[in-house]
Amino acid sequence: MPGAGFGHPQHMETGWRPESGVCAAVDVHYLSAGGARAAAVLAADPCFADVVAERTAVVPQVAPYRPGEFYLRELPPLRAVLDDLGGLRLLVVDGYADLDPGGRPGLGARAHAEFGIPVIGVAKSRFRTATHAVAVVRGSSVRPLFVTAAGMPGADAADLVRRMAGRYRLPDALRCADTLARTGLPADRRAHGSG
Repeated sequence: MPGAGFGHPQHMETGWRPESGVCAAVDVHYLSAGGARAAAVLAADPCFADVVAERTAVVPQVAPYRPGEFYLRELPPLRAVLDDLGGLRLLVVDGYADLDPGGRPGLGARAHAEFGIPVIGVAKSRFRTATHAVAVVRGSSVRPLFVTAAGMPGADAADLVRRMAGRYRLPDALRCADTLARTGLPADRRAHGSG
């Protein structure tokens, strides 16, 4: 059965909050010389108001892109950047947790199965079969984000994304993870230049 074991329970109670531990927002950038750089922005709270650290990891080789198997490229860099991170309670990824209402697994569902923690998928564009994704409008943007989740109710994930730190469409933690993955520079070096 496609997607077996990767969906999320529909009977979970609402009001989900991580107990304690680290929350991570992650992104992956593919390097022109080959390989990939993964970045993680770590926070003490699920709204990422209290960022405690940033980290990167470079993986020298990644699988080639194959439609429908994006996770084969993304999971190895994510494993590398999250390696040895104790107490991880929540993961936020740039993309979809699942790709349709039947639970066909996307990156988030694969990460949920891999790491055993709730994963929120935040996508910037609509995926035609992800009709279950919750549209979330943030800041002054009129364009929504599309939120899905694995390991927690989608409505709770959408509510959390609405409350995440930042005044722009994309929460600050994901914006920072994207920049960190692309540049490899920590926040203090990005703010003051690389010199």
